[in-house]
Amino acid sequence: MYITLVSPKPTNNSNLTSIILCKETGNEKPGNIGATRKLNVKITNAVNVSPARETFSGLYALSNLDQTFPYVIEVVLAFKGEGRGRRIATMETIRASLAEALVEFYPLAGRLVVGSDGKMAARCTGEGVPFVEAMSEDDIGVLGDVSAIDPATLRKLVKHSDGAPTILEVPMLTVQVTTFKCGGIVIGIVMNHVLIDGKALADFVACWADLARAKPPSVLPFLDRSVLCPRRPPRIDLPHHEYAPRDRRSEGIVNPQTKPLVYRSFCFNPHTLILLKKVSTITAHNGSSIVPTTFEVISALAWISRTKALKIGPHETTKLLTAVDGRLKFDPPLPSGYFGNGIAWSCAKCSAGELTHKPFSFAIQKVHEALQSVTENYIRSAIDHVELNRVLVDCGGNACCISKWSRLPFYNIDFGFGRPYQVAPATVPNNLILVASHSRGSDDLVVSLGLPRDAMDVFTKLIQSELTLKSKL
Repeated sequence: MYITLVSPKPTNNSNLTSIILCKETGNEKPGNIGATRKLNVKITNAVNVSPARETFSGLYALSNLDQTFPYVIEVVLAFKGEGRGRRIATMETIRASLAEALVEFYPLAGRLVVGSDGKMAARCTGEGVPFVEAMSEDDIGVLGDVSAIDPATLRKLVKHSDGAPTILEVPMLTVQVTTFKCGGIVIGIVMNHVLIDGKALADFVACWADLARAKPPSVLPFLDRSVLCPRRPPRIDLPHHEYAPRDRRSEGIVNPQTKPLVYRSFCFNPHTLILLKKVSTITAHNGSSIVPTTFEVISALAWISRTKALKIGPHETTKLLTAVDGRLKFDPPLPSGYFGNGIAWSCAKCSAGELTHKPFSFAIQKVHEALQSVTENYIRSAIDHVELNRVLVDCGGNACCISKWSRLPFYNIDFGFGRPYQVAPATVPNNLILVASHSRGSDDLVVSLGLPRDAMDVFTKLIQSELTLKSKL
């Protein structure tokens, strides 16, 4: 169902307290009763698409930043298309251009392995990308607002790897192309985050789309990940609370198997965010007042509300880890088209009692300072920390991660049948909050996450009450 949150008392700032709570679903398993859209999809063909020409064969080393976030990201790109009657030609073009793109981005056609040094690497075998062709007799309009997270429906549009025992068995990339009766098209992509991050995926899709239109690639990959190799000897210059030992079992972790998750999306319009920022000034190191960024405000609001909703004890430590693109943090910046994980993770941490009882500006200050701490030295220190310790990004227990995809250039993609009108996650990993643009040309931001139902209900009420309170300031 759709729910609109509105302030119980109209005020001059009523827009501040009006956000859209998009469609809600339960766990993403097929047939879950949380499903709200009825979509029938028929798979018509499934193949592996290999590089169009011979490419490097052997082990492709990954950086330390690639080793720490073994998750899968699922995204759908929805296109209006060119109308009926071009399905076969469209499929052939997309498949053939994918094979051409894999010549340059050949690690995507390989598989993950663990090397003799205990680190994951890509074995470049050329065996290809799983590619599924599907069709629906529905119009694409049946999807409704694609930005409203709905795993039960949207995961019908991706080739996921449910049942894979470890991240090693998950392909680097899978693609599903679903055509609709009206001529609409959805390209569903699943990426293995061990190999690449969102920026690298966007670069790949841009190249792929250029080739589909018989144009020279606008971006080519920089494949040498040795630019992020550890220092010799490794040197940990800073504390790195963003990581936790691989074998640590976090207490209080939300286990989707024992506590089924529901997923909701919250849409914030620009006016709401502007007013939130105006009542949320923070203090810089030099004592001057600064207005936080939109992302800092959203991050702080989500962090506080999630901590309260999960009833984390006041004396327990809570952390918010933020994915920061480190490419431009280096001097000089990483080479254009760097293909891999170029992200570092900032860490805002404090006790749950401090977070939930101190003013809103306290949380924003924590988020802001954590983001500002991500410098070249911080990233180099993190790389060396991973070299000396068996760690992963700490997404368990009382910690959660947040990632912003709203600035990734997916809305510039054109395979020859127009640009996507919406790009959205099909689902989100446990303990990850994703911030994305609502649609092409829109300044609205959509925040999507999963929580146990009781916690999600509390989270929703808290978001409403926080916005209502701040509208009166």
